Amino acid sequence: MSSSVPRPVAWGTVSSSAASRPGPTADVAPLSLCAREPRVPADRLVAEMVPPPRFDAVRFGTYIPDPDQPSQTEAVRVLEGFAAGLNGSPAGAPGRRRLFGFGKAPQKSPAGPRGVYLDGGYGVGKTHLLASLWHATPAEPSLKAFGTFVELTNLVGALGFQQTVRTLSGHRLLCIDEFELDDPGDTVLVSTLLGKLVDAGVALAATSNTLPGKLGEGRFAAADFLREIQGLSAHFRALRIDGEDYRHRGLPEAPPPYSDEVVTRTAHATEGASLDSFPDLLDHLARVHPSRYGALTDGLRAVCLTDVRPVPDQSTALRLVVLADRLYDREVPVLASGLPFDRLFSEDMLKGGYRKKYFRAISRLTALARDAGRLTDAR
Repeated sequence: MSSSVPRPVAWGTVSSSAASRPGPTADVAPLSLCAREPRVPADRLVAEMVPPPRFDAVRFGTYIPDPDQPSQTEAVRVLEGFAAGLNGSPAGAPGRRRLFGFGKAPQKSPAGPRGVYLDGGYGVGKTHLLASLWHATPAEPSLKAFGTFVELTNLVGALGFQQTVRTLSGHRLLCIDEFELDDPGDTVLVSTLLGKLVDAGVALAATSNTLPGKLGEGRFAAADFLREIQGLSAHFRALRIDGEDYRHRGLPEAPPPYSDEVVTRTAHATEGASLDSFPDLLDHLARVHPSRYGALTDGLRAVCLTDVRPVPDQSTALRLVVLADRLYDREVPVLASGLPFDRLFSEDMLKGGYRKKYFRAISRLTALARDAGRLTDAR
């Protein structure tokens, strides 16, 4: 049984697991993402900081090291020991979430490394190992948190810096996947936050992206990571995980889009599907805080979009990246008309400082578009 915290569903009765099993039904009125304006309480934002559903079942035992890469076996050994070493009392009051700072004052962190950084290229299983560490840490789910760098910055945006410090200070472990180094302001913000949490005795684990324009970008980023987090570097032990770099495979070709008629008909034939025009959805995302995009997708079995067109500006593009991440985490297929997803972002965007985010969004939306093929066999 998974130890993940259940994700509340705000609309309807469709569970997140059911969202991965869409299918045609009799004619139903589709939902609309643009009609949703979720109000997410602070405790839900924190409770949802768990590994995505696709990592519910991963453990160290399900990670299969490459026999030609001994660093992978060594990483598992070190992480298992790190998890076992977190068996002591959490920083705050034992057994309770200190959401609003109640309970005992935080303890000072012990001497020596209080964090691990997983350093490796694409396809070596960093997120698998990070999620396995979360599962293996002997603490209640409410005393450990897992999220991407973007989710952590969104949490700060929703709660405020001091409230976020108080909320997470009672945790035993904070795992940050895809620590992003492409925005100096956000890097300083999160580094400052992590410093407060280390002082409170919270253990840390992270993976990261590299700075743009670096030789070997996307492969080994430990030097960049440790330099950017400055005073926190002494608290991290870097674990290099060698393996084949899968970037040379490039992005998968996006499947051809469907017609508006097929998308609309499928939305009406699929229980739990949403139907929106792509431009309207982009406008709506500007009115919803990114920390609520997960709630925006509650209960969805499929997302149907008409009139997909190039994203007009970078702010809109970055919001779409967050939505793509939330849909991918929840394995919600996306059926669309208009342009294929590999033409969403301009050449300037794909050459700029946020290009890795945009390539990730293209890759994830393309995967979800392929998943949507089972909704209909019509073209």
